[in-house]
Amino acid sequence: MLTEYIRAAMRHAMYEILEDGTYYAEIPHLQGVFANQKTLEACREELKSVLEGWILLGLQLGHPLPIVDGIDLNQREIAV
Repeated sequence: MLTEYIRAAMRHAMYEILEDGTYYAEIPHLQGVFANQKTLEACREELKSVLEGWILLGLQLGHPLPIVDGIDLNQREIAV
């Protein structure tokens, strides 16, 4: 499920070339998930790494994560 969430979020990434020739990427609706690198591939890899860290931190802190393409990573209480 985590891999699918990451893939789905990465499909929403938006990229642009900045005036200095570097690449900037962000994933709308995922506040703080952005990257800036010299090449497009490096930018994609950094964005994915930032996304992974953002997810892990959010889960660790108990923050609700946005549902992406119907994928919900938020913990649910388990009935015993």
